[in-house]
Amino acid sequence: MGLGGCILLIGVGAVLAFATDWQIDTVNVDLVGWIMMLVGLVGVFAYMSIARRRRMIVPPTTVVPEDEKRYL
Repeated sequence: MGLGGCILLIGVGAVLAFATDWQIDTVNVDLVGWIMMLVGLVGVFAYMSIARRRRMIVPPTTVVPEDEKRYL
């Protein structure tokens, strides 16, 4: 799941938890909203940790052209 999906989960969960007053007999809508927000936050933190590892700085390597190799 990408960053956009995680943000979407947080947004939909917040709407369910704070902006609705629906009552369903078998489902607690507020709890579903909180769970969606929690899963979205975990996804954001996981995405950020993976993205940080991908952006690790690698020092550039020195490339010696072919015509300079014969003088070495």
